Amino acid sequence: MSICQSKVGMRDSFLLVLAFALANGADGAVSRNGFDVSNASIPIAEIRRGGPPKDGIPAIVRPLYLSAKEVDYLAEDDAVLGIQIEGLAKAFPVKILTRHEVVNDWTQQQRFVMTYCPLCGSGMAFAIKDNQAFGVSGLLYNSDVLLYDFATQSLWSQILGEAIAGPLVGQKLVQLPVLHTIWSQWRENNPDTLVLSTDTGYSGYSYDKDPYAGYERRKRLAFPVNHKDKRFHPKAWVLGVTLGGHHKAYPFAELELSGSVNDEIGGEPIRVRYENGAAWVEHEGEILATTRLYWFSWYAFHPDTEVFSAAVP
Repeated sequence: MSICQSKVGMRDSFLLVLAFALANGADGAVSRNGFDVSNASIPIAEIRRGGPPKDGIPAIVRPLYLSAKEVDYLAEDDAVLGIQIEGLAKAFPVKILTRHEVVNDWTQQQRFVMTYCPLCGSGMAFAIKDNQAFGVSGLLYNSDVLLYDFATQSLWSQILGEAIAGPLVGQKLVQLPVLHTIWSQWRENNPDTLVLSTDTGYSGYSYDKDPYAGYERRKRLAFPVNHKDKRFHPKAWVLGVTLGGHHKAYPFAELELSGSVNDEIGGEPIRVRYENGAAWVEHEGEILATTRLYWFSWYAFHPDTEVFSAAVP
């Protein structure tokens, strides 16, 4: 072996050691953004850094609210995530969620967390325990935000609603029904609603400027996903429904043709409601927890999904 070859070999070995060191913590545990992912339930290589560091996207931990009459920062067609919990209606403007992605909240009897991933268009709320609160890890799985809980530093997949690494790996959250609609429609149906204030505790944010402007129209994805399907535009809106371990997507383009419809998932009858561009599902007299999100994201997590098609005469 020549001296030149020896130096090349040493350089390559050094680069391998450096790459391993960057991907691992000082204690030898495999880490991403400072999170130990050595026991991850998904392939570690698929846990990707989204760009911002841990808490680079700051979660809201002390939310403030205004009454509907006090709100002057929402246009009639601004998107909101609406939730009704313990007889209380709350609206979370998507333009605020886009900047923070996580709002830790509570009622007199229930703690919950409202989450939103701008890359997937997915707005989801979960019931949480009294000692739990969540932040944004700066990591992604299938282009979807990975949350983390402050107490144990476990990583949680938003769309799976499950801890995928850390002390709580394998544990699941209970999803709550959320309606993704526009402000005027939510306000009309819930005149006593409270609305998340722009006084979030963080300065320097312009909530009227969308950092993802144009993203929804482009077919290109920002990050790799495991499964792709070309039946619809990647960013086409669908309502994702899971019932009894079965998954089904209701594309909004199909619901535009059918309107509200009776259907079934895994043999269970459901009623899919579609009114004024908003969709939700009724099952056994209750509103089912569902997720409005981009088609690419639903399919990435549920490649075995059924897909609703409107009956066209």
